[in-house]
Amino acid sequence: MTRTVNIVGGSYNIRGKATDVSDTPFEVVRGFKVGARGGYITVNGRAADGFPDRDIRIACDSEDCIVTLSDDAIAESIAAKPEETDEEIMQRIGMRFEMLDNMTRAAKRGAVKALIVSGAPGVGKSFGVESVLGKWDTLATVSDTPPTYEVVKGNMSAIGLYKKLHSFKEPNNILVFDDCDSILFDDVCLNLLKAALDSKQQRRISWNTESYILEKEGVPNTFNFEGSVIFITNLKFDHVRSAKLKAHLEAIESRCHYMDLTIDTKHEKILRIRQVVRNNMLDNYPLSADTKEDIIDFVEDNKDKLRELSLRTVIKIADLAVAFPLNWEHYAQTTVMKRS
Repeated sequence: MTRTVNIVGGSYNIRGKATDVSDTPFEVVRGFKVGARGGYITVNGRAADGFPDRDIRIACDSEDCIVTLSDDAIAESIAAKPEETDEEIMQRIGMRFEMLDNMTRAAKRGAVKALIVSGAPGVGKSFGVESVLGKWDTLATVSDTPPTYEVVKGNMSAIGLYKKLHSFKEPNNILVFDDCDSILFDDVCLNLLKAALDSKQQRRISWNTESYILEKEGVPNTFNFEGSVIFITNLKFDHVRSAKLKAHLEAIESRCHYMDLTIDTKHEKILRIRQVVRNNMLDNYPLSADTKEDIIDFVEDNKDKLRELSLRTVIKIADLAVAFPLNWEHYAQTTVMKRS
């Protein structure tokens, strides 16, 4: 039988910071034990909001910290959690994206060496980063200087990564890896990234294997990397179950700032879409305010039937509304929705 408990004075490390978990009900997996780092109890993190989707260890001093909850106490604990209103959710998400803009600027200045941006696909992660960096690119074009940033998408080999890091090795240069997750899974790429993102004052990267390509292109087999790196990914690092992949991701995460944009549910995605449209995303479309609202209502009404619930889908439907103002919904049902 499952036992639900409160762990009074217990703590769990979130991003390396011990976080108090008192008044959070957990389902017990294994009872109190003492390990090399002290006492702990193993609980089911899947059943508690805000915790990893796996079994986790909660640090506590002794069995006296564990309080078994009655059915009434469990119900009361759950009921006591205040639910966010839609406006509060939109405010939370908006603040995350504002922080993303600021962190991108800090990375461009070199104050932040590495940043991981994690979130659902199609909610504006890439757009926000590229909008901030695009201002510097415009200045580079005007002054006829080499670009100081690049967005890398798709697959990449280890030697390709080495060359790209060399091209953007200077201070205030920045590389953005957008859905380029293959470099996180390759051992050689991972070692290059670990060197590039090292916390040491001097970040030295080396290629210690003979390479005709590097020799031909005049790329040295060792150099100092002084730029910054941003990873944009749909991966939820906390939810990865593969032991090998988890070790890879932890090696990168330990060297980076990590931002989860906290858009996980369909309802949160809908609110994000409303937020972005409210912030003038469709201003360049010759559509009435009523039509724009109808588009958002169409997305919300059909959120379970769409091929993808995202800002990209909103753009597709807006394109249809311009091309077919009288029956755009009919076309949208055919092109952006799954077959019944």
